[in-house]
This record gives sequence, structure tokens and C-alpha cells, in this order.
Amino acid sequence: MKRMKYIYSLSVAASLVLLACGGNSSSTEKAAEAVADISQHPDYKPGLNLVSKSDCLTCHLVAEKGVGPSYADVARKYDGVDTAVTYLAGKIIAGGSGVWGSVPMTPHPDLAKEDAEKMARYILLLKNE
Repeated sequence: MKRMKYIYSLSVAASLVLLACGGNSSSTEKAAEAVADISQHPDYKPGLNLVSKSDCLTCHLVAEKGVGPSYADVARKYDGVDTAVTYLAGKIIAGGSGVWGSVPMTPHPDLAKEDAEKMARYILLLKNE
């Protein structure tokens, strides 16, 4: 979280410099997008809460590879894939192996599909971490 605040602060500073230098509207719009704080996204907190209460963080870290891939790597791999939420929710529930190597992911059969989808939406927000 500390890293996100640091990146957010840098983004705000960069945006202010662009605005002060009279950047055109497209650079201003891009700067505004860079400032967007993902923790304010409606899918962030519900997913984070579910992930925090689960055993997911035993194997997955946000920005670094652990036993399994980082959430950021997963988010980048499935960025723009229309079926990513459904696919990842299914993987969270059923477990599996082979996509990221031979280490199997523990299944979570008692997890509700709706909760697994919230977790997947949260993970997909982390592509820039």
C-alpha cells in the first residue's frame, strides 16, 4: 500500500507539471488516467477483503513471484480478455496447474462463485503494480 501511495504521489506531481507547462488536452487526459487511484475502484475493496481473508497470499504476492505468479503478472496476462473474470474465478475454485508451471494451485471448492469473481476483478486491477 505504501508503494501505491508513492506511485500515486509521483503521478499527481507529474500531472501538475504537465498542467503547468500548458500540455495539450490529450496529454492532460493521459495524466488524469495515470493519477487514477485503483483503490478507489468499486471492485478493489471487496476483492482485497476476500483475498486477505483467504490463503491466497501464502503463494501469491502483488508485485513479485512467490510460489505462484504475482497478481500483477496474472493481471497483465489476462488484460483485455473478455472472459478473464469467469476463467480466473473458475481457477480459484477448481485449482489447477500448467498455465504458470507445474506447481498446482490449491482448489477452493467452498468459495462462492460470486466471491471468486470479486477476487478475480480485484486481481485484474493490479496490472500496473
